[in-house]
Amino acid sequence: MSKGFGSSYRIVLLAVVFFGCFGVLGARLVWLHVVDRDDWLRTITKMRHQLIVETARRGDILDRRGAILATSRSTIVLGVDPTMVRPQDEAKIPRLAALLGLPESEVRQHFTTKFREAAPATSVGVVPAGLVFNLGGLPAASTKPAIPVEAGRDEEDSVKDEKGRRIIRWTKLREDVSEELNREIEGLGMKCLTTDRIYRRAYPNNQLAAHIVGYVDREQRPVAGMEFFADFYLRGQQGWRVGERDGRNRELAQFRTREVPRTDGYSVSLSIESTVQDIVEQELAWIAEKYRPLKATIIVSDPRTGFILGMGNYPSFNLNEYQKVPKEEQARMKNIAVADIYEPGSVFKIVAAAGAIEDGLATATTRFNCATERVDYKGRTLKLPGEDHRFEKDELTVAEIMAHSSNRGAARIGMLLGEARLYHYARAFGFGSQLGFPVGGEVGGILLRPEKWNPIDITRIPMGHTIAATALQMHQAMSVIASGGMLLKPQLVERIRDASGETVYLRRDGLPIGRVVSERTAQTVAAMLMGVASKNGTAAEAAIDGFDVAGKTGTTIKIVNGRYDSRHHVASFVGFFPATRPQVAISVIVDDADAHAPGGVAYGRTVAAPSFKRLGEQLIPILDIKPNRASLRTDVFAAREGGRR
Repeated sequence: MSKGFGSSYRIVLLAVVFFGCFGVLGARLVWLHVVDRDDWLRTITKMRHQLIVETARRGDILDRRGAILATSRSTIVLGVDPTMVRPQDEAKIPRLAALLGLPESEVRQHFTTKFREAAPATSVGVVPAGLVFNLGGLPAASTKPAIPVEAGRDEEDSVKDEKGRRIIRWTKLREDVSEELNREIEGLGMKCLTTDRIYRRAYPNNQLAAHIVGYVDREQRPVAGMEFFADFYLRGQQGWRVGERDGRNRELAQFRTREVPRTDGYSVSLSIESTVQDIVEQELAWIAEKYRPLKATIIVSDPRTGFILGMGNYPSFNLNEYQKVPKEEQARMKNIAVADIYEPGSVFKIVAAAGAIEDGLATATTRFNCATERVDYKGRTLKLPGEDHRFEKDELTVAEIMAHSSNRGAARIGMLLGEARLYHYARAFGFGSQLGFPVGGEVGGILLRPEKWNPIDITRIPMGHTIAATALQMHQAMSVIASGGMLLKPQLVERIRDASGETVYLRRDGLPIGRVVSERTAQTVAAMLMGVASKNGTAAEAAIDGFDVAGKTGTTIKIVNGRYDSRHHVASFVGFFPATRPQVAISVIVDDADAHAPGGVAYGRTVAAPSFKRLGEQLIPILDIKPNRASLRTDVFAAREGGRR
């Protein structure tokens, strides 16, 4: 054989190596495509297939005139896929950290941490909004998401490497990236960065109507107020699609399947008017500064329909900063207008007066002896309550009892009704049960059944003692007189529109709970209440020039440490106008303002009635209230001597 050719040994060696390589390759292919085929298919599926949930936009909460009270604003969540980081990307980390306002070491850690040794516990649950995760029979979401579950993806995929370590395919860098900042970041050309657009709740007016609107937490879950009550309509429905992604984690649109579009939430329009609400809260701020009360509430409504136009409490809080309220001050987040109770005092006298007139037991001119201190009742001698001032005569008409808030006169009327009928009318006026107010944790107050009354209670309940009511209950009870004898459900929601603007719910009329007294009785009581705001009544400070005002003062001694304490009072004025054609009802309740009240006692006429007047005067042009002088002269029912209450 020629020396130019290799030896047989070399040829055999090369052949063995050549065919050996093909043999190993063939064996590997057989292993991958036959033996380990299912495992590799699952891995490829995990790497490519994904379910992308598209976040629905939460609907807006609007006032009656369309002003925004709560809305959803889009923002961007910026994340990084550590497995896609290139050397040139690492060089840009300092610049990225500066743009994000984060420490460089923190950003670099996100870029370089590619595995997690221990897998967190997972559970199958509701698919979070905006979550992107791999298919393949894996848990839907981690029980400990990196960011609010509605706001982005899982921190890591469920894919593991050959050592059993979880491969981190996504981790959050920042969740409140603006459009402008995002454009700067895109200019860095870092392919490993990803963005997800989400929605965050915002309250443009900060604390305006805070206890009505309510708020959602960082996970966008409704917590309180209308946000919670109307969540079914506001939250919308998430959309989703199944697709694939390439080696750079980019979605391949051509491989999308089973796509379901999102449905944005409905908008809810309330009866609240922002202008009215602002006036209410400004008046509360004035009361707080002048009298420094423990708390205060103002309610404004249309008594013809029961729709609330404004409801405010002091103290309050900023909806955008609810999480900053100290734990010891979280009581300010409670809607005290419906969640706190107090003894309503003399405002409650309308119940006994209306009941006696309705049952034909008395008229506006029926007289009662208000001079005696004791009276026989059902075989017992009962001591009548004291008066706050002296009258020139022993006998007062029902109209005079109301105008000058005679405690003994109210007790006499209550005894005329009897326990059963007085209890009946108290319940009919809405006391002792919830009224169905949709937000704020409404309570029913305290009104015991007659069999649980003490003998003396028949003389105290007619003047608003030994019972407890919410500010809203007292407001709605007065609205019974303004509405012509009907107890109406307090309402907030006027209209609901879907995402396209179509109306799906509309209500402008009232929702009657039941008839309490006849329209004639209501008109009679309204005429008597006009004497309260007259020059000789107990609340001349509530009078509004050119308008007939009907209302009632209340001054109640508070129970402190289980006993009545004459140093602490709840002052109130609840009324409406024009008296013979009511268009607006207003309640002002001020709790424990004695320390800074005139004379050291917070009376309804000195603390609450002036606020009623200021509120009414400001509401006249806003609500287009026309003057309407009553045909019945108020001085017919006015006594010659004024009182304090």
